[in-house]
Amino acid sequence: MLSGERAPQSGRPATPGSSGTGGTIPREFELAADEVIIYHEDDRLVVEPVPRAPTLATVLSRLTRLDEDFPPIADPPVRPEDTL
Repeated sequence: MLSGERAPQSGRPATPGSSGTGGTIPREFELAADEVIIYHEDDRLVVEPVPRAPTLATVLSRLTRLDEDFPPIADPPVRPEDTL
């Protein structure tokens, strides 16, 4: 086992005929994710966390400041419209 890897542990699979297909996952393997991807790889069941999208605050904090002025934009008054 490599340094930092967790020792394999067992959980209880769902019993045949039960209403769900869930099993018990040991708390040490809890993922810090709201969503996971589950797929088969050979004879293994693989569960991977879906990376969380960055928040708007995080995205905005990474933007660099613009050092240029925007050109003036013509802003004529709005014409009334017939709504009926």
